[in-house]
Amino acid sequence: MAQEKTFENKIKKWLAANGCYYVKFFANGYTRRGVPDILASVNGFFVGVETKADNGRPTDLQYDNIREIRESGGYAWIVYPSGWPKLKEHLNHLLLQDSFNPGDDLILNESEVLK
Repeated sequence: MAQEKTFENKIKKWLAANGCYYVKFFANGYTRRGVPDILASVNGFFVGVETKADNGRPTDLQYDNIREIRESGGYAWIVYPSGWPKLKEHLNHLLLQDSFNPGDDLILNESEVLK
C-alpha cells in the first residue's frame, strides 16, 4: 500500500506542477465503487487514473469504470509505477490540446497485469 500511495503522490505532484485540476477520490458507503483514485482535468480533458503497486491487481469494478470513462469520451488508465513514463507521455499530449487515441490499452505496464 505504501508503494501505491507514493506513486499516487508522484502523479498528483506532476498534475499540480502542470496546472491541472485533480481530486483524490475516496470511496465510502455513499459513493460509487471502483472509481479511479485520481480524477483530473488536464487542459479541459477528463482523466481518470487508477494507481497500482507493482503487485496490485485491478478489480472488475475498476476495469468497468475505466471503460465507462473511455466510452464517454474521457481518458482513463490503470497505471503501475513502470507505466509512469507512458502516462506522462499521454498527459503531455493533452496539455498540448492534442486529443489522441490512446488505443485499447487500459493498463499501462507491469507487464499488463502479470499475464
